[in-house]
Amino acid sequence: MRAGFVSFVGRPNVGKSTLLNQIVGTKIAITSDKPQTTRNIIEGIYNDEDTQIVFVDTPGIHKPTNKLGQMLNRGAYYSIDDVDVVCLLIDAKAGLGKGDKYIIERLKDINKPVILIINKIDGLSKDEIFLKINEYKDLYDFKEIVPISALKNKNIDELLKTIKNYLPDNIKYFDESTKTNRSLPFQIAEIVREKILWLTKEEVPHSVTCLTEKLVKDKDKHIINVVIIVDRDSLKKIIIGKGGSMIKKIGTMARKDLEQLLNTKVYLELYVKTIDKWRDKEKYLSEFKFNDFTE
Repeated sequence: MRAGFVSFVGRPNVGKSTLLNQIVGTKIAITSDKPQTTRNIIEGIYNDEDTQIVFVDTPGIHKPTNKLGQMLNRGAYYSIDDVDVVCLLIDAKAGLGKGDKYIIERLKDINKPVILIINKIDGLSKDEIFLKINEYKDLYDFKEIVPISALKNKNIDELLKTIKNYLPDNIKYFDESTKTNRSLPFQIAEIVREKILWLTKEEVPHSVTCLTEKLVKDKDKHIINVVIIVDRDSLKKIIIGKGGSMIKKIGTMARKDLEQLLNTKVYLELYVKTIDKWRDKEKYLSEFKFNDFTE
């Protein structure tokens, strides 16, 4: 029996959340082409006959320009300190950038195995992949270098086999049926936030907050209410859209994912709330009550 904790780190948009979802086999972390989509430390649990790996998906590490960026970086670095193996993800198609070099410099202070994952190799020839490996191998003392395509599920089995060689423990931390440390209400709210980010693009900042307010199992369906919190009325208008067109699209896309997640029909109701002061938002979140009537 082998077990351990493994952290995915990398600059924004290199595919960490996509890889986590692919390994676990379900949507645990949301994806978007918007930087810092992941704002939380999210654990996904992989199990097979003789292995349990607790993967930690982190916010993209970047040179922070504001308080939110500093907070996200702190969360990512904390995850590095508290795991057994670190996996650095690189975007093969984007090439080596300042962000990659920034992270590699920070990794030089840690004393644990680091595996380089060269992601997004779909469309690259074997010669191009070999050149990418040569480009990175001398930048750091990587224990292993594994090229993959998280989106196309290419070479993921080889990655798992490689990671298993560095797992130090021999006990299971979670029940085999557990796939994430995050609650169902959290997953539901994040799916709604993902659709907002996908559909509104640059119009709405990634700091938009979603909360599952109600989750009721009623015979063969789930009834779900989610509140979307923004800090300006202008953002509220964008999310609602002309005649409610945008919020309808968000709800339609989210419902499809939620029906897959819950394996039932879903009745989803969304509404938008403006809280323009950070202190008021903090108060609202601290007093928020989730009505969980699921069985």
